[in-house]
Amino acid sequence: MKGIVTKSTGSWYHLRTEDGSTYQARIRGKFRIANIKHTNPIAVGDEVDFEIDKDDVAVITKIHDRKNYIIRKSVNLSKKTHIIASNIDVAFLVVTMSNPKTSFGFIDRFLVTAEAYQVPVVILFNKLDAYTEEELEDLHLYKHIYNSIGYESLDISAETGLNLDLVKNRMTDKVSLVSGHSGVGKSTLLNALHPELNLKTHQVSDFNSKGQHTTTFAQMFEWPFGGFIIDTPGIKEFGLVHLEKAELQNYFPEIFELRDGCKFDNCIHVNEPKCAVQDAVETMAIAPSRYESYLTFLEEDIYNQ
Repeated sequence: MKGIVTKSTGSWYHLRTEDGSTYQARIRGKFRIANIKHTNPIAVGDEVDFEIDKDDVAVITKIHDRKNYIIRKSVNLSKKTHIIASNIDVAFLVVTMSNPKTSFGFIDRFLVTAEAYQVPVVILFNKLDAYTEEELEDLHLYKHIYNSIGYESLDISAETGLNLDLVKNRMTDKVSLVSGHSGVGKSTLLNALHPELNLKTHQVSDFNSKGQHTTTFAQMFEWPFGGFIIDTPGIKEFGLVHLEKAELQNYFPEIFELRDGCKFDNCIHVNEPKCAVQDAVETMAIAPSRYESYLTFLEEDIYNQ
C-alpha cells in the first residue's frame, strides 16, 4: 500500500492513502540508521509504501525519492540536520512590517534555503489592514527588493480577508508549506482559509518564547478546495547546512546573474578587485540588505559539516 506522511511524532507517523484512509504507522529498524545526515529518516510529505503486520499495525517499508525538502540544523546534534518537510510544490513565507517586524535576514535565510532545495516561494505580506504610513513605506521597499529579484508576492490581510482568494488559487491542488515568525498571523491565515482547522493562534508564540521548537512537528492538513498545507509551528530558523562556501552565491539570484562579469572565476564577492557584484552593490543594483545577508551567511559556521 502507498501513502503520504501527514504527521510525525518522533516514533509514530500518520499516513494518508489516496482514497482518504488514515493509518498510524511505525518504521522498520533499518530506516533509523539508513541516513546518518538527518535526525529523522521520515518527514511530513514523504511518499511511502507500507504494509499491515500481524498485530494490525502499519509498518513503513519503503521511502520514495523526494523531489525536494527543507531542513534545519539539529539543535542537539550540531553536525546533523532535521528534515522539516518534503515534496513541496510551493512555500509561503508570511512577512509583517510590525508586531513583529520580519527582518531582511530571516527572509533571506528562508529564500536561500528554498533556492538550495528547489522549492518555489511566494511571499505573503500580511496585516495590510493595520499599517501606518511609515510601515507602508517599509512594505513598498521590501516588495521592491524581492519583486525585482523575481520573487512572487501578495499583499494580504488574514483578519479582513484581503486577497485571500488569490492565496487560495495559488494553493489549490498543490502541496504547500507555510512559515514565518511567531505573531505574523500564520495560524490566523490558515484558519481563515479553512475554519475547521481551528488552529490555536497563540500556539506558535508559546513554543517560540520557550525555545522549544525542537519538540514541535510539522503537520499536513487537507484543503477543502483541493491540495494540502504543511504547517510548521516552532521553526525559528531554517538551516543553511551542507553548502560549500563558493556555492552560496548560487542561491542569491541577483548575485548568480552577475558572477560571470567578475574578473576572477572563483570570486566570492567580498574584497576581490573588479568584482561585478560589489560594483552592483555600490550602484544599488543589488540591495545592500541582500548583500549584507550574503556576507553574514558566508561567515557562519555552516560549511563542511
